[in-house]
Amino acid sequence: MEVTGKVKVVNPEQQVSASFKKRELVVTTEEQYPQHILIEFTQDKCDLLSSYKQGEAVKVSINLRGREWVNPQGETRYFNSIQGWRIERLAAEGASQAAPMPTAETFAPATNVNDDEPDDLPF
Repeated sequence: MEVTGKVKVVNPEQQVSASFKKRELVVTTEEQYPQHILIEFTQDKCDLLSSYKQGEAVKVSINLRGREWVNPQGETRYFNSIQGWRIERLAAEGASQAAPMPTAETFAPATNVNDDEPDDLPF
């Protein structure tokens, strides 16, 4: 899965335990109702965020993670997290637009059309 938007926050790395570290990124989507998506990068993926700044347009590859937890009272709870594993900058708007589609006049008209032949298209 992927999330695209602008970087809102890049939090500093957190050393959760002696063998586990994480870093959080918040991406704001660009849609009618923008969403602020918190994405966690863990272990060696933390370093991927070092060169990103607030306001940059990015595409983040993510995995959804879910886990079950039973509290001391025996109640089962479920938690979700979004884990990032790749991030890339998006080109600035207008900088990477494809060449415009040529107009119909650019193409030569077909000369070998036989209207008496049956149309073999399935629709």
